Amino acid sequence: MNVIAGRPADSARIDPAPADAPRGETGQPIIELVDVSRIYPNGETVVRALDRVSLAIHPGEFIAIMGQSGSGKSTLMNIVGCLDRASSGSYRVAGVDVEELDADALAGLRCSTFGFVFQRYNLLPTLTAAENVEIPAIYAGMPQDERAERATQLLARLGLGDRTEHRPSQLSGGQQQRVSIARALMNRAPVILADEPTGALDSRSGEDVLALLTELNAEGHTVILITHDADVAAHARRIVRFQDGRIVSDERRETDPDRAPLPAHGTPRRGRFARFVPDLAEAVRMAFSSMYANIFRTALTLLGIVIGVASVITMLAVGDGGKASVLERISQMGTNLLIVRPGAAGIRSSGDNATLLPEDSDALGAVPGLSAVAPERSGRATLRFGSQDYYTQVVGTNADYLGARDWPIARGVMFTGEDVRTYAPVVVLGQTVVNNLFSGDDPIGQYVLIKNVPYEVIGILSPRGANAFGQDQDDTVLIPLSTSFMRVFGRRFLGSITVKVENADDIPTAEAAITRIITERHQTEDFQVRNTSQFLETAMATQDTLTLVLGCVAAISLLVAGIGVMNIMLVSVTERTREIGIRMATGARMSNIMLQFNTEALVVCGVGGAVGVALGIGAALGLEAMGANILLSLMPPLLAFGCAFLTGLVFGYLPARKAAGMDPVTALAYE
Repeated sequence: MNVIAGRPADSARIDPAPADAPRGETGQPIIELVDVSRIYPNGETVVRALDRVSLAIHPGEFIAIMGQSGSGKSTLMNIVGCLDRASSGSYRVAGVDVEELDADALAGLRCSTFGFVFQRYNLLPTLTAAENVEIPAIYAGMPQDERAERATQLLARLGLGDRTEHRPSQLSGGQQQRVSIARALMNRAPVILADEPTGALDSRSGEDVLALLTELNAEGHTVILITHDADVAAHARRIVRFQDGRIVSDERRETDPDRAPLPAHGTPRRGRFARFVPDLAEAVRMAFSSMYANIFRTALTLLGIVIGVASVITMLAVGDGGKASVLERISQMGTNLLIVRPGAAGIRSSGDNATLLPEDSDALGAVPGLSAVAPERSGRATLRFGSQDYYTQVVGTNADYLGARDWPIARGVMFTGEDVRTYAPVVVLGQTVVNNLFSGDDPIGQYVLIKNVPYEVIGILSPRGANAFGQDQDDTVLIPLSTSFMRVFGRRFLGSITVKVENADDIPTAEAAITRIITERHQTEDFQVRNTSQFLETAMATQDTLTLVLGCVAAISLLVAGIGVMNIMLVSVTERTREIGIRMATGARMSNIMLQFNTEALVVCGVGGAVGVALGIGAALGLEAMGANILLSLMPPLLAFGCAFLTGLVFGYLPARKAAGMDPVTALAYE
């Protein structure tokens, strides 16, 4: 018996290997602990799980760490496997001081040096046997084809060649443990850490697993077996007994055979940047797998994103459509128009404001650069044709009206200046009036009554539809201004003067001239001049405000959906705590865990965004079919999808950070 531990703690040291030591113990130890302690606070006291333990394990050994529950053997395994850190003392792996390594470097050691075989198998239930075996190779950066081939070969070697596509729930306990062993071998790890590997198995399966571990040791693997069972420990050639956190004995049962142990490190880990694209692809694949495994919850999570994105697209389409409609209707009036209205600026005028006279309109004819000057007086009256009555707007104006409004005649003619001078009883009808008074009859040449006075219909206006304020422009009739004063309105004053400037660039000059002329006539500025660009700016500002409000409402729904995604992801992190521990034990870095959970949030929001874009476009087209003004452009869908993607990035960060910051030991022990 070669006892190298169990002496008093203050004198425990690793003795150098003797000159005649078996080949497996020559050279540098692969595992070397010197005065390692692990202390856990427990209220006002502390628990010493390990108390200044010193132990050396050479490449190629088959060692059993034996002791009862609470003796410290599992704590030792966690420290040896770089899942936990010692409170004090020194620990080296192949000569590397573990205390000097950060979390990612420790993950690298777990990936290339250690293969874990757990009592409870720790297989991911949503993955197949082959996919479980491949996990360490993913974090080593092994290409997909290569790792798939190696996983298949390992499972075939372990007698599971026909079970590669089975999930853990479809395998017996012994088969699951074989999958766990295959996973430990995936990266050609030189050290196998087996924690009670037979504890959950029947005796036959347990013997098979122990025989397999013996075979692996014969191939050069260093096997560290954690057990409380003396019969299980008997398969090892060296037995180290623990009690109360200390080594009480270290005995070698037989000499290790003369063989070449495996190198201190298995499959090399590719550089971080070289692995990013493959890691991202794997994260996306795992995200879809996780979504499929929780399809109902995924659907509920997607619903919030879908509604948010669809709302953004639909509401912006409605807002942009309304804006475009207003722009089109105002543009129909022309952008080179000046409107003169009675009443001083800032003072609300009424229909009885008599400060603007027909003579003012005549005086504006002297302003150069004007192509049309149309005085207007309007009111409402009832028209009658036969037995049909229709209440509509009557506009008294002159022959320039249609030129100023850029409104063509559909049939017939417009009254002339001579008609205005002679008070002619003629009328030009809008299309809405024609539709309501004449049922298939030709209006031209017919007579309609306005206030019991007959007017000959000489023309029909082209349809114009609603104006920028939603009023039906076709619901109107035109009569000579002089006739309207004498037979309809009575008093001689104007409601407005519409002036059309030949060149839009001359509008400021024309506006100044008009203001000067009318001010000189009235000896005061009891009127106001506005151009159509001001109407356009006002209408556009109103529509922009409405679109902004609609967009904010939709954005709030997207924000709420993002909070829902974060909550679901936080729940997912809690539910998958053990999975996180398994991935960390098999070599996942913090960045791998961050990438996985961030990618899952991005995939959820990305899929939800894509569905939301399709639904939003469909809803907008549906509203358009129902008669709403809709304008679809590329920017709103891109904006909505980008916001959904950004939502996943922002609201997925906190759950991903929580997952990446977990302690591997705590995560593995999570129930």
